[in-house]
Amino acid sequence: MKLFLNILFLLVSVTAISQATDSLPALDRTIKVTDPFYREDQFYVGITHSILRQNSDDFSQRTISIGTNFGFLRDIPLNKQRTVSIAPGFGFAFYNLRHNLVLTNENPVVFDIDNDPEKNVHKLSYIEIPIEIRWRNSKVHSHKFWRIYTGVKYSYLLNSTSKYKGTLGNQTFRGTDIFENSNIGVYVAAGFNTWNFYAYYGFKPLYKKDLINENINMLNVGLMFYIL
Repeated sequence: MKLFLNILFLLVSVTAISQATDSLPALDRTIKVTDPFYREDQFYVGITHSILRQNSDDFSQRTISIGTNFGFLRDIPLNKQRTVSIAPGFGFAFYNLRHNLVLTNENPVVFDIDNDPEKNVHKLSYIEIPIEIRWRNSKVHSHKFWRIYTGVKYSYLLNSTSKYKGTLGNQTFRGTDIFENSNIGVYVAAGFNTWNFYAYYGFKPLYKKDLINENINMLNVGLMFYIL
């Protein structure tokens, strides 16, 4: 929660700066642009909730699973008006998944169910490599414009930690081999000015199929913020 509040404070500060820039007369803002071939939205920060899609009646999520992702996208305009572009990028993502599936043993892998644990969280860290197609009706002198960005993202698992505290004992496992090492999915970000709705769906299950019966896929929904 502390991390979430810090990120939210940062985003609000960036929003205030952007709005202050847009309050200037259009001419004043235009003459300060040294590169007429401007690029848009090259840094991104996202806040999401992970909805875990699965095919088992026993599996359930307990509460909000907060995630964050951030990185850099190289905007490459494709038309003279610079309203259509592609953008390859690089970034990181961090997820805190909270559900009733408990890892009680690592070797061999044993899962159990606890519907009312004191604590049960799976923390995942990824490298992300996105590439997206972009449309926007932007102007060089204003941050206020509509955008629709959609793309494909490859994710590679850097680290994982599983922590549990409850009636089944206290367990902490780090770097376990229960998660798929990589994933690929599709996403879309759309909105106006600062606030953009964001959704991502991963095609591959989070957990390895030979270790767990449930096919659990990640659907992330939230907000995406872009910075020049």
